[in-house]
Amino acid sequence: MSLHLDDLRHYAIARSLFKPTTLMRAITRMGFVQADPIRAPARAQDLTLRHRVSGYRAGELERRYPRLALEEDFFVNYGFLPRATQALLHPRQARLQWPAQRQQQALQLREHVAAQGVVHPRDVAAVFDHGKVVTWFGGNAHATTQLLDGMHYRGLLRVAGREGGTRLYALHLDDLAANATALEQRLEALVQLIVQVYAPLPLASFNQLVGYLANGGPQWKAACRAAGKQVWSQLGRATVDGVAWGWPADEAPASKRWQLDGQVRLLAPFDPVVWDRRRFELFWGWRYRFEAYTPAAKRQLGYYAMPLLWRGQVIGWGNLTVRDGQLQAQLQYVAGQAPADAAYAQALAAELAAMGDFLGLGGAA
Repeated sequence: MSLHLDDLRHYAIARSLFKPTTLMRAITRMGFVQADPIRAPARAQDLTLRHRVSGYRAGELERRYPRLALEEDFFVNYGFLPRATQALLHPRQARLQWPAQRQQQALQLREHVAAQGVVHPRDVAAVFDHGKVVTWFGGNAHATTQLLDGMHYRGLLRVAGREGGTRLYALHLDDLAANATALEQRLEALVQLIVQVYAPLPLASFNQLVGYLANGGPQWKAACRAAGKQVWSQLGRATVDGVAWGWPADEAPASKRWQLDGQVRLLAPFDPVVWDRRRFELFWGWRYRFEAYTPAAKRQLGYYAMPLLWRGQVIGWGNLTVRDGQLQAQLQYVAGQAPADAAYAQALAAELAAMGDFLGLGGAA
């Protein structure tokens, strides 16, 4: 059966936007949910999960996280993943090796966490005076906060929950350094996870994500390339319009199983459906970019433009804000105007109402 770009587009949408289920089942099926702290109008992880979890409300992941078998960690980006999957990421080494003094500070801090159970960075900073450091964006932070973050990355601590968005830390439930699974096996499983989350993938995007996985440590680079080649050889593959694509071998992109619905969806900038900007342009023929960190005068789409999906097409984008307890939606369209279709107007109204419920608000204006 010949494969067309429409087949891949429908497959990408339908496999990712599955029938809503429970929170843990949705994250397990997705494999990974990217996190971002910006709330416009909610955090990216919440905006992603609301399409896939029945009755989901903003902040639900943070509230329920301490009771679920989930972990926060850096995969190809920072986010949430099942605890069993997180174990595949460790042991790992950071790109920068700590000097002896820093290692001693980490040992002392770990002993403190063991005694306290769960710690807040503010309370740790009150006990350990390690001074201040300059952050990557030019601000100042407690060196103890940076140390906690580095210990989490290295698997010495875990995120036990959050308080007002701030990470709380505890010791890991298991010794991640004792993971006996061979690195090659772990990396192949992690590359398979990349495919699970983002398929179908152009080969260039697949290689890009495998490269992100290598950020787990400089010693991973060659092994990640080898794992990528091995996994790519096992995937279902085809060349469509001159582009090489890959997807899980047990799925058929041209199958009638992948059906689209008539819902309108405002998607988070990091939603798996739109995350790959290369694939986005191949599928929908226009350039979408996340501009929250772009100077306001240079933005073309807006601070937190959310792609607007309807009937298999991303027809525009929306910037949403909450004012005086009401949802304000500014929508723009690639064609210059909204579809002249009563079904679209009805589906858009339903999506904005659902967004309001998700945020705990009234209607949209």
